[in-house]
Amino acid sequence: MELVSPYIIAAGIGWITAQLSKYVVASFKLGRPASYRQLYLSGHMPSAHSATTVALLTVVAALDGVQSGLFAVAFLFTCVVLYDAMMVRRSSGEQGVAILALLVAQKSKVKLPRVAMGHTPLEVAVGSLLGLIVGILVVYIHSL
Repeated sequence: MELVSPYIIAAGIGWITAQLSKYVVASFKLGRPASYRQLYLSGHMPSAHSATTVALLTVVAALDGVQSGLFAVAFLFTCVVLYDAMMVRRSSGEQGVAILALLVAQKSKVKLPRVAMGHTPLEVAVGSLLGLIVGILVVYIHSL
């Protein structure tokens, strides 16, 4: 009997790997160590949403097959998450930037909120590739 499900392991490693990658990318862009907040903030390269769901989807495909009901659920879940990251959350983030600009231009006394950006298609694609790699590695290790 397994102590922890390979499905949970893949999703967890996908998320952790993506968040650590965000820190490395941010540090590289800054030319110095980034804020540790990068380890848990949403948005930026690569998409942790994509890495997490695609890693899970990959394990489901390998262990249960693409004809299984579980694969169908995981596939639809992944599609919704990827769409939401690129379209809905990205759009609301752009609206947040516009609202911030208006608040600043109006010299408003309202405390400026943090704007959570969604993801660009490239960030989602890189996160998905990362998730695929993580999923394949988890399946490989699970089969040993």
